[in-house]
Amino acid sequence: MFLKSLTLKGFKSFADSTVMEMEPGVTVVVGPNGSGKSNVVDAIAWVLGAQAPSSVRSQKMEDVIFNGTQKRSALGRAEVMLTLDNSAGILPLDFSEVTVSRTLFRNGDSEYAINGVECRLLDVQELLSDAGVGRQQHVIISQGQIDAVLTARAEDRRAIIEEAAGVLKYRKRKEKAERRLEATEANLLRVQDLIREVRRQLRPLERQAEAARRHEQVVEELRALRLYLSGREIADLREKLSGLEEAKTTTASTEQELRDRIVALEADVRSAERELADRGASGLNDELMRVEQLRERARGLSALIAERRRSMERDQGQLIADDVVAALEADAAQMRADLVEVERGLAISIAESDGLAIEEEAFERERTEQGLFHTVQGNEASNAAAEVRGELRTLRNTVEQSAGEIQKLQARIEKIENRDSSFVTTIDSLQSELARAETVLGEIRANITAVERERDAAEIAGDNAQQLRADAERRNARAVARLESLESAMASTRARAGADHLNHIEGVVGALIDLVEIDAGWDAAVKAALGDTLASIVVSDSQAARRAIEQLRHAEHNGAILSLSAMQTVTQNLPSTVESVRTRVTPTNGAPSQLGGLLDALLGHVGCVSNISEAMSVVETHAGTVVVTRDGDKLAPTGWRLGAADDVGSIEIIEKTQQEVVASTQQLNDIDEQVEAQRRALVSARTRLADLQTSLDRQVKAVDAASDRLTNAINDRRANGAEREMTLNSLDDMRARSDQYLVRVTELEALLPGLEESEAAEIAAAKAQSEARAAIDSKTAHMAMRRKDLDVRLAGLRERDQFLRQRLEETESRLEIDTAARIEAGTRRQRLEGALLAVSRLAELVDQHRVTAEGRLAELYEMRRRQSDEVREITARLDAGRTGRQEAEQQLEAMRERSRRIDVEEAETRTRVEAAVEMIRRELEVEPEVAEAAPMPEVADGSSHVDRARALERDIRLMGPINPLALQEFTELQERHTFLEEQLNDVRNSRRELSQVIAAIDEEIQTVFAKAFEDVNRNFTDLFQLLFPGGKGKLSLTNPADMLNTGIEVEATPPGKTFKKLSLLSGGERSLTALAYLFAVFRSRPSPFYVMDEVEAALDDVNLHRFLGLVGEFRRDAQLIIVSHQKRTMEAADCLLGVSMQPGGSSKVVTERASSTAGNATT
Repeated sequence: MFLKSLTLKGFKSFADSTVMEMEPGVTVVVGPNGSGKSNVVDAIAWVLGAQAPSSVRSQKMEDVIFNGTQKRSALGRAEVMLTLDNSAGILPLDFSEVTVSRTLFRNGDSEYAINGVECRLLDVQELLSDAGVGRQQHVIISQGQIDAVLTARAEDRRAIIEEAAGVLKYRKRKEKAERRLEATEANLLRVQDLIREVRRQLRPLERQAEAARRHEQVVEELRALRLYLSGREIADLREKLSGLEEAKTTTASTEQELRDRIVALEADVRSAERELADRGASGLNDELMRVEQLRERARGLSALIAERRRSMERDQGQLIADDVVAALEADAAQMRADLVEVERGLAISIAESDGLAIEEEAFERERTEQGLFHTVQGNEASNAAAEVRGELRTLRNTVEQSAGEIQKLQARIEKIENRDSSFVTTIDSLQSELARAETVLGEIRANITAVERERDAAEIAGDNAQQLRADAERRNARAVARLESLESAMASTRARAGADHLNHIEGVVGALIDLVEIDAGWDAAVKAALGDTLASIVVSDSQAARRAIEQLRHAEHNGAILSLSAMQTVTQNLPSTVESVRTRVTPTNGAPSQLGGLLDALLGHVGCVSNISEAMSVVETHAGTVVVTRDGDKLAPTGWRLGAADDVGSIEIIEKTQQEVVASTQQLNDIDEQVEAQRRALVSARTRLADLQTSLDRQVKAVDAASDRLTNAINDRRANGAEREMTLNSLDDMRARSDQYLVRVTELEALLPGLEESEAAEIAAAKAQSEARAAIDSKTAHMAMRRKDLDVRLAGLRERDQFLRQRLEETESRLEIDTAARIEAGTRRQRLEGALLAVSRLAELVDQHRVTAEGRLAELYEMRRRQSDEVREITARLDAGRTGRQEAEQQLEAMRERSRRIDVEEAETRTRVEAAVEMIRRELEVEPEVAEAAPMPEVADGSSHVDRARALERDIRLMGPINPLALQEFTELQERHTFLEEQLNDVRNSRRELSQVIAAIDEEIQTVFAKAFEDVNRNFTDLFQLLFPGGKGKLSLTNPADMLNTGIEVEATPPGKTFKKLSLLSGGERSLTALAYLFAVFRSRPSPFYVMDEVEAALDDVNLHRFLGLVGEFRRDAQLIIVSHQKRTMEAADCLLGVSMQPGGSSKVVTERASSTAGNATT
């Protein structure tokens, strides 16, 4: 990587945009004085992030903007762009070229960019630090910086090596970690203060929160129990209602069934009565008479058919004979005789039928008059009488039962009133007992409150003691650390003075700091007056001083020697207002007597005032006076210094610090005793509190027991009162219903005699009708038999008469026609044969009907027998129906009474349901459905939910007033405490981690610096010998024991000389020594480029040759940009940049490469 080009616009003397192309190797910038050569170096430093105006040779940063000339006006901004070749990939960017630009406006705004992308200064610095270009820009050596390397403090020379070795980034990390650690310490103290304050608030609030939490748990458990119990009560009541409704429905159904049964029984009774009447008015006798008539008629027809068949057989026999006419005449005569006989019998039968008809008409009138052909009526009186008797019997039983119930209710009321009196006495006694128990409980609680206050005070005192102990521990730790630091500083001071190397030398008295005592409060003033002399070694004479110096030189150790014999007292009169420092310093016991003279010489001319203002006034009025202040300021003719010098630690201070350690340790022990006393007081308070808590628990149980008994007694009395009220209501209802029953009984008893008389008349009339009916039935059957016989005889005779007349007419007709008769004889024979066949069939059919009629007649006789049985059965059923009807009426009345009781119980249950629902909605603020669905809470074995609810109610009463916000406040405060504890742990972890990080960084710094110093020291020795052949140079650490802060001393001994002090070197030697130091750093930790501004100006030809040889060595590995006036330096260049300036114009650059023959001007 190397600088490829530099573009300047408006930067210092470069008003116009100027581009300088650079090459690897050595680039030399040349030009006359004032042309702006050094501005090129300033531009490179400025674009790389220089922040101090002095680093670019300006008073203020805006001076880098072109300020105008007589011919050109000033510009408003300065811009520099530096292009780096990154083809080697040294910079962590994926670009072969990286352009860094910086722009500054006159209003103070500044912009940085990398490859045209705006960025921060930190981004530029971190980008270049990876390439070995640090923030201090050690690779850029400006004018005058060569000599500054040697005149700088040892710590500043260390900074150059640190930057080259990359230690500065570790320093930055360490500083950042230390700042964070300081902030962490402050945060730790703040968090600890907050935690103590939160703890102080947390303890009393914790007890309130615990009480609130317990109260909330009890209330929640009680609410769950009440919700469950209320839900169960509602469910039980609703289940009871459902059961009552089912019972009511069942009762109503039973009542309806009984009514239907009564109606059915009534219908059965009426049906039986109708059936009984119907059996008497049935047509069975009529049918029996008709069937007998049909049987007789069938018999007549059978006889007629037999006669007809015989006649036809005769006719057939006559037709067979030849004399048909004679046969016909004989038949006609016989038929006439038969016809006369039939007519005589018919007349007799008709006369008999007429007489029977007259008898039947008379019998029919008789039956009509008696009303035996209608359905039996007039049994309403019997039915009404039966109903009245049944109802009256039921009412009388009910009245008797009501009287018994009334007596029971009255006795029950008397017993309830006796119990109420007993409850009143018990409640009064229990209230007195509960009052006494609560009084004792209040006393115990008051004692507990007092002891809790003592405990809280002991806890707070313990916290305060713990805090005091923590503070005392910190003070003790600080005192111990300070003592260790002072002792370490004392040991370091003795070591720097070389006391360890000089103890064995004769004449060495000791370190001055060990030989004097300083008055209290004057340490800073004495240290300011003596400075490093306080660590000097005091010797007795010059010979001892020589021996001590030789020893120190031999041991290659620094040191200061004070000889008692060589010191001369400096006489100087101090102003009267100024106190001499000498008066505050005295030799220790055992110190040499000459030490006083030595102190006079060292401090006799030094005065002390109280503050810097007085010191300045003294110096202004008394020139040459050395004045110090109690704060450690020193004003002397050689210069003024403000602030105390490093604390080297006097014996007095160490002893004082030791006393502080002893005092802080004693204080810590005293505080430990206080902590132990507070702990014992806290343990005592907690023990007494535990005892009181045990007493409280016992007393709470006693109060609970008394409260339970009182509550049970009150509940029992309340239940007893409710029972009394219900019993009185039942008694009133029972008396009212009994009165209604008595009124109804009176009404029925007045109505029953008339109904019984009507019933007796109906029974007598029914009996007379039954007897008359039996006689009529017998007479009806006899007349029916006569009518049947007569009708059958008449029918046979009429049929016989008709048949004979027809036969006679046919025979006579046949006889009239003689010829036709003979012809017809054959035909008739055939007809007779067919008729004979038909008559035979008709005879069979009539026989069948006769047999059927006889069978039906037998059935009717059986039916009449069965009818008699049925009448007896109907009569029995009628009696059973009336008995069943009476029993059903009694059961119906019992069902009505049960229904009335169910209605009363249902109304009471609905009232209780409504009250329970209202309580749930009002007190629990939920709907009944939620309560019914509530889960069953768990309770201890052997305990019921009701008992648990009562116990919880007692607990709530005994808890007393509760802070409802305590739980929330405690939770918030506890969360804050937890958060603060976490923060405290985080801060402690951060502090521990930061300490570890700082330790790791310190270790890394020591390792990196030690390796870098070793390399630089080796290279410096080599380069010094190269630049000073035969000379000797080396680097040393001012404090090898402290690798983190030790400075670097340069020892240079040119050839032929023996001194090592840099102040004794010539100008050229100083420049070469500084160059050797810088190039040793460059060789040890190479960078891609170096910029030097007239660093070889003070060198002669010989030394310039040596310098150019060194440049030739470095040109192979790095790019060197050198501003120079030396011709030989120009000759060694690979590229020349010529800078010129016209009067009143701006700087211009001409570039010439070693291989080119012409220059190209770029403006």
